Amino acid sequence: MPQGDYIDLHRKRYGHRLDFFERKRKKQAREVHKKSQKAQKAIGIMGKKIAKQNYAEKALMKKTLAMHEEKSTRRKVEDDVQEGAVPAYLLDRQQTSRAKVLSNTIKQKRKERAGKWDVPLPKVRPVAEDEMFRVVRTGKRKTKQWKRMITKATFVGPSFTRKPPKYERFIRPSGLRFTKAHVTHPELKCTFNLEIIGVKKNPNGAMYTSLGVLTRGTIIEVNVSELGLVTPAGKVVWGKFDRFWFHEDISTTIHSVFLCVLIIIKFGSAGKYAQVTNNPENDGCINAVLLV
Repeated sequence: MPQGDYIDLHRKRYGHRLDFFERKRKKQAREVHKKSQKAQKAIGIMGKKIAKQNYAEKALMKKTLAMHEEKSTRRKVEDDVQEGAVPAYLLDRQQTSRAKVLSNTIKQKRKERAGKWDVPLPKVRPVAEDEMFRVVRTGKRKTKQWKRMITKATFVGPSFTRKPPKYERFIRPSGLRFTKAHVTHPELKCTFNLEIIGVKKNPNGAMYTSLGVLTRGTIIEVNVSELGLVTPAGKVVWGKFDRFWFHEDISTTIHSVFLCVLIIIKFGSAGKYAQVTNNPENDGCINAVLLV
């Protein structure tokens, strides 16, 4: 054990090195990267310890920031007596001071926008990854496990071409591919066998949407030219831009964005979308309700 703090004593007598503070600053700047590398490479019990320590530090930092930042909400005014008489209709009213908050009008508009697209099935059961995919073992010894076979119904466009089987990451079986759906019009109470143009939104995630997976609650786009639907401007909704959908590969999203922009510009938001209401992989068909 040292008998005295000789380093501090030396610094008091002779001062620091000329580059001491510069080296200290650089060391502190490198410390973040070293800590990150250590956390990424740590495995097992050491990794758990580091993760727990980082979580505790982050929680403490958030608490400290929350204590110091000003709250931009409605705060109750202190009970200081005001001069002059208060009208009877204001006696029971609590006075509040508005800080930086959104006006009620903007909030109401947001609520209206959020509830604009009401769907028949607002909540669906999330599908686990083990249920959605089946691991396909490859290689001479069947040791590679990077391929996945989709066990749910899927949709691929008419111009879809498979990748070479050696490089195909997600396999969509031909027997589970669908091109048509039984779509029920909620107002006409009639069911039509309509052609599917594309998958607009899968509630389980963006990856399943890009793969064209059809599960319960999925929003699909259908060709409603047989129904004779018209927009408020009097134009007939055809669904004529389906050739842009999945032009090269199912994962290409730019064509789907282009399709949606074209439809919105040309036709507005007429009922071209439908929500899947059954489990297609069990029933062997797709039942959907048109969103009008």
